[in-house]
Amino acid sequence: MIVISYDIKDDKLRTKFSKLIQSHGAIRLQYSVYEVVNTQRIFDNMVVLIDDFCKKYLTGADSIVIFDVNSIKLRKYGNAIHRDQDIVYF
Repeated sequence: MIVISYDIKDDKLRTKFSKLIQSHGAIRLQYSVYEVVNTQRIFDNMVVLIDDFCKKYLTGADSIVIFDVNSIKLRKYGNAIHRDQDIVYF
């Protein structure tokens, strides 16, 4: 699983990024935090998409952080959507 968190100043750009990652299997946990539970190939594809997006659109005031949480223990609390089962997209 990876967690994607972002802080993008421009409203249109923020919406564009949100739609981009949702179209590739990201599930919204909070306004600017998404989780992706899938295969390594899907993770790699997401990283390439995000890297391309950053090169084209982001300024010094924007940030995107990707956390790979497969190798650490993760605890979730609160009312966010909790997806604890693997999701596979074809």
